Amino acid sequence: MPSRPLLTEGPIAKTLFFFSLPILFGNVLQSLNGSINAIWVGHYLGEAALTATANANTILFFLIGSIFGVGMAATILVGQSMGARDVDQAKRVVGTSVTFFVGLSLLVALLGFALSNQLMSWMHMPADALPLAVAYLRIIFLGVPFMFTYTFLMMVLRGAGDSKTPFIFLVVSVILDIALNPLLIFGWGPIPAMGIAGSATATLIAQVVSLFGLIAHLYRSKHFLCIHRGEGHYLRIDRVILGALIGKGIPMGLQMIVISLSMIFMISLVNRFGSQTAAAYGACFQLWNYIQMPAFAVGAAVSSMAAQNVGAKLWDRVSRTAVIGVAYNFLMTGGLVILIYLFNRGALGLFLPDDGDAIRIAQHLNAIVVWSFVFFGVTFVISGVVRSTGAVIPPLIILFISMWLLRIPFAYLLVDSWGADAIWWSFPLGALASMILSLAYYRLGNWKNAHMLKAGAAADTARDIAAIAPVAIVAE
Repeated sequence: MPSRPLLTEGPIAKTLFFFSLPILFGNVLQSLNGSINAIWVGHYLGEAALTATANANTILFFLIGSIFGVGMAATILVGQSMGARDVDQAKRVVGTSVTFFVGLSLLVALLGFALSNQLMSWMHMPADALPLAVAYLRIIFLGVPFMFTYTFLMMVLRGAGDSKTPFIFLVVSVILDIALNPLLIFGWGPIPAMGIAGSATATLIAQVVSLFGLIAHLYRSKHFLCIHRGEGHYLRIDRVILGALIGKGIPMGLQMIVISLSMIFMISLVNRFGSQTAAAYGACFQLWNYIQMPAFAVGAAVSSMAAQNVGAKLWDRVSRTAVIGVAYNFLMTGGLVILIYLFNRGALGLFLPDDGDAIRIAQHLNAIVVWSFVFFGVTFVISGVVRSTGAVIPPLIILFISMWLLRIPFAYLLVDSWGADAIWWSFPLGALASMILSLAYYRLGNWKNAHMLKAGAAADTARDIAAIAPVAIVAE
């Protein structure tokens, strides 16, 4: 074990900044990788192939979302253990998590491979794209054990205070994926042309190489969380730890589902206004993905940093981490928002023709919406801090209130009288509400008394819900 946990000492601002940068760059790399792969498929294999990958990737996004919460729970547990300088506890978390993730991923891979055709049929896949989607999805499912395991290791290392190592091997994975896509799609020399299956195979190979490279590096560098021969007892399921992984992980995973379902509902409202408005919304959405990346990165970094300081019982550092995280969000997300306002038409021109109605609609939409991502970023940061103790229910409730009790009803009820502007203005409304509720819970809630491994988990949950109820009333 290192002589001191990395995130519990030293200057907070500097440590948080350099800890969050690899997470941010990793998010950007993954988005660019997806875009480049889509270009190869869309331009050279046709619209049916692009439709196939888009639908298959929807399943992939759901799978990643399904393990996000459990991975975050493992991150927090490892972080708290490291803050308390309890390597034995950290190893028990790692061992239980490895056994759980490997077993779950093998089950998902087998079921998914067998049911790929049925899954695509349930999604009403167009007939010309169905065989392509099935071929692509089956290879994706073969890669699920490697994807789940790599995601778990990445989040555990972040909890231990290391965001650089996962980023290095993510770079390896992205470079391999980008290089292998055209090679396996079109073939070369003895390598046969595999078409759309080649794109999925490139991703599979990249994940396998990156995962085993990361594992080899950890053992070669004698990382203190590695489980060695004679330590097999760590791989036995610890029921208390597994209960925390599932009990605390499910609410965090549900946040992804709340966001995804609200996106689907909003798109259905947008589609009522025709293809030009839908195209404008789609172009803006591409930009918004990048605008939100700093908040996602800082939120993830804050959660790991706060968890270590919670474990060390350094509450003053936890509070300062929250303040500095919010400040970084304003600087980074705010800076991107300013750039969008300055170069609104030029940025949208990357996705839309310059002479159509769509780009005019998109400019108007961006002018209303983009500033609200600064407020939503505050919610991500504050939620990362309060989750670090085990208070996972209040952030879920806040997200549900802001999206499903405010944003969506506002858009739905006013869309007939305000037109599309009702949809656009619902974004700032939801973002502002979530920020106010998050800050109110941070100041008035009982999150510091929450626990990840406390036996009376039900009592904690009830207390969290009771604590947030008056907060919601105050904020409204």
